[in-house]
Amino acid sequence: MTLNDRIIAFSELGNFLSQFNEDSTSQKTDVLHNEQFFDTFLSLCERAQHKNGWFLPEQVYFATTQWAKALTKSNLTNWTDSYNFSNNNEPKTVGIIMAGNIPLVGFHDLLCILISGHKVLIKPSSNDTKLITTICDYLIRVLPEFKNFIQFTEGKLENHDAIIATGSNNTARYFEYYFKNKPHIIRKNRNSVAVLTGNETKNELIALGEDIFRYYGLGCRSVSKLFVPKNYDFDLFFNAMFTYQDLIKQEKYTNNYDYNKAVYLMSQFNLLDNGFLILKEDQSYSSPISSLFYEFYEHYDALNSKFNSDEEHLQCIVNYPESTKNVDFGATQTPQLSDYADGIDTIDFLLKI
Repeated sequence: MTLNDRIIAFSELGNFLSQFNEDSTSQKTDVLHNEQFFDTFLSLCERAQHKNGWFLPEQVYFATTQWAKALTKSNLTNWTDSYNFSNNNEPKTVGIIMAGNIPLVGFHDLLCILISGHKVLIKPSSNDTKLITTICDYLIRVLPEFKNFIQFTEGKLENHDAIIATGSNNTARYFEYYFKNKPHIIRKNRNSVAVLTGNETKNELIALGEDIFRYYGLGCRSVSKLFVPKNYDFDLFFNAMFTYQDLIKQEKYTNNYDYNKAVYLMSQFNLLDNGFLILKEDQSYSSPISSLFYEFYEHYDALNSKFNSDEEHLQCIVNYPESTKNVDFGATQTPQLSDYADGIDTIDFLLKI
């Protein structure tokens, strides 16, 4: 099985996933094995919320659409051309402990392992099991050699040569101890932030709303905090956020909004509130669902020092070109193949094990 074989298989997966989007989900004639997988995967997309209440169809379809755009033959080829796979002759078994906070959140690690020529042992999240297993079934159907390269487990990970694990800060400590004798990537909690100057246009702020509200703010690339200048006028910001007012119609989101607002009010915090989003001045990076923290800054240039010192807490920084983590407005949830979580080059790690 060559690298080109693997690239073609994943590009076929991308073609398959391109059928599933929020605006028009329909079967295409040029997709391999549709008769076996289309109806099953469509049903999983529509019913994912029964297992995880945050996985509404529009959120699942957003994830499938982004992966469909990424998994083209040209994208995969350009990405892998940056690495030397010639010395990677002996496949190793790499375990993945997947998170389940957003749909298909562990897929990039799966992609990296298989495209590198290694075997994968997957412990999926109970919140996102069927989507990832069906995608693997599709890959095996396209490239039968993958059957000996993909394995799932519900129990303890055993018989592996390396590990990639994602969890909370608490579970990360357990992972680091348990896997200390294996090559590993252990991912902890991270958040994303945005820097505003007061000169943003309404359209830029509307795009920022996508960074804030996509996946209900549950992803590490979701903006959970704003940095704003002293005396910042939030009127334009709230006016732009009004575009997302229908969020309050989602029951789980509303329950979080009502609960967090009640807690904040009982604690007598000063809040800014537009009826579906609560803004609270806070030094922390991680804000609850339906809430957004903000912090004032006096000197724009001083933010770089702060972000450098807090580097391990941050995934993306929107609208701050001075940082290597800079992302444009509206782009946090559309990472490229080479945008690695926590800034750790997963392919480079895999080629060295």
